[in-house]
Amino acid sequence: MTAFCALVRKDLILFLSDRRALVISLALPIVIAAFFGSLFGGTGKGSAIEVALVQQDGSEAGAKIAAGLKSDPSLRITPMTMAAAEAAVRKGEQKVAIVLPAGFGEAAGAALFGNREKPSIPLLYDPSQPAVLAMVKGMLTQQVMSTVSAEMFGGKMGQDLTERSLRRLDELARTDPDSKALRDMLASVRKYQALPQKEGTSAAAAKGLSMPFTTTDKQLASGMAEQGYNAYAHAFAGMGVQFILFMGIDMGIGILLAQRSGVWNRLLAAPVGLTQVLLARAASGAIIAFALLCIVFAVAVFGFGVHIASLPGFIGMALCFGMLTASLGLLIAAFGKTPEAARKIAMFAVLIMVMLGGAWMPSFLFPEWMQKLTVAVPTRWAIDGLDAITWRGMDAAAAAPAMGAQLGFALVFGVIAVWKFRRA
Repeated sequence: MTAFCALVRKDLILFLSDRRALVISLALPIVIAAFFGSLFGGTGKGSAIEVALVQQDGSEAGAKIAAGLKSDPSLRITPMTMAAAEAAVRKGEQKVAIVLPAGFGEAAGAALFGNREKPSIPLLYDPSQPAVLAMVKGMLTQQVMSTVSAEMFGGKMGQDLTERSLRRLDELARTDPDSKALRDMLASVRKYQALPQKEGTSAAAAKGLSMPFTTTDKQLASGMAEQGYNAYAHAFAGMGVQFILFMGIDMGIGILLAQRSGVWNRLLAAPVGLTQVLLARAASGAIIAFALLCIVFAVAVFGFGVHIASLPGFIGMALCFGMLTASLGLLIAAFGKTPEAARKIAMFAVLIMVMLGGAWMPSFLFPEWMQKLTVAVPTRWAIDGLDAITWRGMDAAAAAPAMGAQLGFALVFGVIAVWKFRRA
């Protein structure tokens, strides 16, 4: 046991003596996590969608639609010409461009109570932003319906259109009996338009249609997470996992370098067994990984407002991830032929694992088939477990499956590595 502790102590001293590597191991995940966290919304205060507006309709209805869009807090409307809007969307400076064509207000009003051709609003959008397009469509629909119906029921344009439509239907009624029903409805609309409006209320506001419902948005989470989603929590989990796994790669490469220099053979010549040497290296790697993850999340908590809902859950996750990192390092050393080749292959493998594990973006955004595939990726369990005890606000029991999965992967990697070393 004394030899085992000495080997672990030696590895820890060597790691801490390289101050440049230590600073990089801590600084890089913190800096990149802070960047990604702010990119995806930070503490949950989302930014408005950048939308260009090409106003070609000079009617009163067109002006009201534009005003309604500008008053929506979810949109940041920028008036532009057609050419400028197209250029801005192509460059990605604007997510969507709304084009209100000339005569749209009157054409939409005419189509509301008849079989007239429906006018079209061109929407120019960045192909990388299909979800944003759907949101803008919904907001645009609300403004158009509210404005056009208000004009038709209470505005001068609506009264003029009603009169013209009634005259046209009177002519059609002679040959088309079905048009009589539509004429009767428009006659009722004309009577409604003639009603006096309430004092202090515009005709458009008093007689226009509005959305028949509202929504009440409520975030569902547990414990401290009820204060709101914090994107920094997921970012620090993803970047912490990624860069600590890179440290695991260095641990494995260190064994290969020791084998090349002959230090490994001299170490095995001492009165210690191969299994004890490997377990000591794994223990030191797990301790380092655990400490790094704790420091990274300490910065997240005190610097970026990340809440850890369950301290026992976090400690359990950090310990399990430390074991996973150490066993991965041993696996790299066991199958690596040369340090140079092993580093390249291991870096590629880790990058694929962290991408599929949801380090760069949450795994629930992946296609369904990919979500099923990533269950076999150890980093998926590490990041999901850290998410559970941070922004989801769950307890240690909720993270237990993630802990168990990491320990399972660590055991498999460790057993395979020891078996390979013994065969060599």
